[in-house]
Amino acid sequence: MDPDAVDGVERVEHGGKTGVLDFSANTNPESPEGVAEVYQSALGAARSYPQDPPAAFCEAAADYVDCASNAVVPTPGGLAGMRLAMEVSLQSGDSVLLPAPSFGEYSREVRLQGATPVFVDHDAILDADPSEHAMVIICHPNNPTGEVYDDTALRAFAARCRDHDTVLLVDEAFLDFTDHPSLAGENGVVVARSLTKMFGLPGIRAGFLAATGTTRERLGIARQTWNLGAPAVAVGEYCMGRREFVEQTRQRVRTERERLTTELGEQFDVFDSDAPFLLLDVGERSVDRVLEATRAEGIAVRDARTFRGLDSHIRVAVRLPSENDRLCEVLGDV
Repeated sequence: MDPDAVDGVERVEHGGKTGVLDFSANTNPESPEGVAEVYQSALGAARSYPQDPPAAFCEAAADYVDCASNAVVPTPGGLAGMRLAMEVSLQSGDSVLLPAPSFGEYSREVRLQGATPVFVDHDAILDADPSEHAMVIICHPNNPTGEVYDDTALRAFAARCRDHDTVLLVDEAFLDFTDHPSLAGENGVVVARSLTKMFGLPGIRAGFLAATGTTRERLGIARQTWNLGAPAVAVGEYCMGRREFVEQTRQRVRTERERLTTELGEQFDVFDSDAPFLLLDVGERSVDRVLEATRAEGIAVRDARTFRGLDSHIRVAVRLPSENDRLCEVLGDV
């Protein structure tokens, strides 16, 4: 991190909403059965330093994304992993290509390294020239628009990045809601994953990076020792082995997303999505009025104006069927 850059970067406060039906966060409303017992049983192990690196966790992560276990670098969540990837890859003054609209923390983290974010339309980023940038960041599927990138095109872009020694950092926070393969293990690519979205456990703070070659070596050296506690290691290993839960979640999200797209599409312009959320253009309505109306009914939706380039949009998560019914009922009266 560049100490001189810190004073020029603002901090955006984040936190879950309580006391409401929360459609503003994209986390799974369900978690695998047995998680509480695994967490509880790991508390005894927390009286000792955990194994570092946690071998069983790394093996579970490698199996989950289909890469070699020695490619895995454990991190306390996906965002912490992305910061680590930037710390070992960027120097002050470097240029980083970012999609827009997309997750706002990317540009903040880039600026903290003293590097400069350069924005390109999210649906045109695979056509961009990576040669002038030290790093390219891709959100796959993209947040908040929800679409995945074509696998062949994405791997071809990764090859172009590799040819120019440009690091490709791929945030796969929502990829396990789809049937698309991970880029974990692809040379020149750093993949970031977490337990936050699929397993509905943002407070656990467990995730990992996957990388190869010199980049993997640098990540392993720079990673903080004991950066995952024993409960996070145990819960992460357990969750990543729950394949039936993942498949059931995918099916539910797919079915409910299609239903929400149809029902909400009667009033709003709904973006096509492969993710567990939908981006809605509210048109001539006031976004503030929509936010106030839903909040009055005990529902929180995401003000998508916080994403670069969006000015009349909200984002809603795909939750459980009865909860989605309630969302449609409330938005139907806005």
